[in-house]
Amino acid sequence: MALEEYKRKRDFKQTPEPPPKLAKGGQRRFVVQKHRASRLHYDFRLEMDGVLKSWAVPKGPSLDPADKRLAMQVEDHPVSYFDFEGIIPAGNYGAGTVMVWDVGTWEPQGDVHEMMRKGDLKFRLNGQKLKGDFALIHMKARRPGSKGTEWLLIKHRDAYDQPGYDIDKYDFSVLTKRSLKQIAGDEDSAAWKSSRKASTVGGSNKNDWLAESIAKADAKKAKATKTSSGVKAASIAAKRTTKRALSDPSGAVKKNSALRTRA
Repeated sequence: MALEEYKRKRDFKQTPEPPPKLAKGGQRRFVVQKHRASRLHYDFRLEMDGVLKSWAVPKGPSLDPADKRLAMQVEDHPVSYFDFEGIIPAGNYGAGTVMVWDVGTWEPQGDVHEMMRKGDLKFRLNGQKLKGDFALIHMKARRPGSKGTEWLLIKHRDAYDQPGYDIDKYDFSVLTKRSLKQIAGDEDSAAWKSSRKASTVGGSNKNDWLAESIAKADAKKAKATKTSSGVKAASIAAKRTTKRALSDPSGAVKKNSALRTRA
């Protein structure tokens, strides 16, 4: 699949996603983006031939070799999509919240193009959450109406496998440490400049583009905490006043008596 399909599906005047552009160089990076669109899924992307080869994985990748995750191959994405995190506005293709769930490098276990042709891509991941040997296996048997895009993402047994792996325990961005809900509630997350260069793994500036929105989010959180503290303090003071009145009813009686006398 080429970037023409990526371009056809998007209006770049309406979405903060990066425009289609082939990248130069031969880096081998990967990214997994947690994406709540019409349905929650994970986008698994491998940098290859100047684009990000992409698969939508409904249940997400697993470190348990017993899990055979369905992975639907989708259109290639530009390499600049590597660190895209934010909100795709309603009315656009893929509308919803995107989190950079994991990033790292990958190493093919053989000739990449030959393995892709055969539908048996073996590789090793060195990410922050995903590590070790994996395979993407193209499903030969096609169901009625199938487009032939079904693959299986499988973890091989090695030093990094984790039986019973629970992906829901890792709901945080490797870039900003925010959960998907926190990103969805922060409109500043969508402020994304498509003209900037894609980051490199381990680069000193890979989080610079998010620094402003993170600072704003922290300020909002601090303000909310301060307001909450003020309300709590007022509530405590009111409770103490009520408690004193209840513990000294005679004082209340005298006060009421004085009021009647004045009347």
